Amino acid sequence: MILPYLAAANLAAFVAMGWDKARAERGERRIPERTLLMLAAIGGSLGAVAAQQAFRHKTRKQPFGALLLGILGAQVLAAAAWLALAPA
Repeated sequence: MILPYLAAANLAAFVAMGWDKARAERGERRIPERTLLMLAAIGGSLGAVAAQQAFRHKTRKQPFGALLLGILGAQVLAAAAWLALAPA
């Protein structure tokens, strides 16, 4: 049940980052950083980080990069704790 949700959240974050990069290159209105970070926070952090590297988008932008990595780290720790505490 959670895997389809996470797949969708990561795909949405990846696509949004790619779309924002394309809009930036064309000088069009951008997707707010708050929206991109929210997509990461609701489960799309791996997709957002993958898109950041694939599109070379917002790699030097701070505090965006630090916040994105913080979200990813928190989600990795939460997943590890859930796996460690899950009944066998």
